[in-house]
Amino acid sequence: MPSARTAELDPGRSVVEQLRERVAAMERRPSAEPVPTLPGLADVLPMHSGATYAVDSASLALALAAGASQEGAWVGFAGCPDFGAEAAAGLGIELSRTVLVPDLGEHWVEVTAALVDVLRVVVLRPPATVSERTAAVLDSRLRNRAAVLVVHGRWPRVEARLSTVDSAWAGPGAGPGQLEERRAGVLVHRGSRPPRRVDLSWPHVDRVERLDPVALRDVRRAIG
Repeated sequence: MPSARTAELDPGRSVVEQLRERVAAMERRPSAEPVPTLPGLADVLPMHSGATYAVDSASLALALAAGASQEGAWVGFAGCPDFGAEAAAGLGIELSRTVLVPDLGEHWVEVTAALVDVLRVVVLRPPATVSERTAAVLDSRLRNRAAVLVVHGRWPRVEARLSTVDSAWAGPGAGPGQLEERRAGVLVHRGSRPPRRVDLSWPHVDRVERLDPVALRDVRRAIG
């Protein structure tokens, strides 16, 4: 059975009543309103409610959910059995306002729709191929609830797709040690427009100057 965290709910009141209040508040939000984004992504990916975004890695999925979480919103991760709590907290995701459903089961569309009803941002790893019809149903739900869906994987229609290129880690120059920073180029695809590139560094997803080929080679050589 799916499990969900309900921290910060008032223990003296009905959980159902409090979730209904959250739904009512989300219904009053206008569709397509801005959704907070981490500073490193703000210029290239101004997120808005009612939209779906696709990513090709768990780190990008966490990054897209982190901005809203830092601003006080509830976020969720569905179909992500390998969810990294430490990595999420490192990006600023507030775990006490995070719902985790590791196994979506066969009724994954209904479960995802229910999460969209009460959460600001839902990160989904679909367990099956997604049809145009299924995507349309969830798109309508997103607009009605003023929520955001971040899909880790393929999705028929999205506002933007983010893909990672030129990823490298930096840390000890030689021998044992702790990796300190990951740098990666991220391509943002929007419709038929040419992709736009942004270079980011983890763990805080800061914008960095693009690494030239020599610098990138040195970083890769440092990690062996």
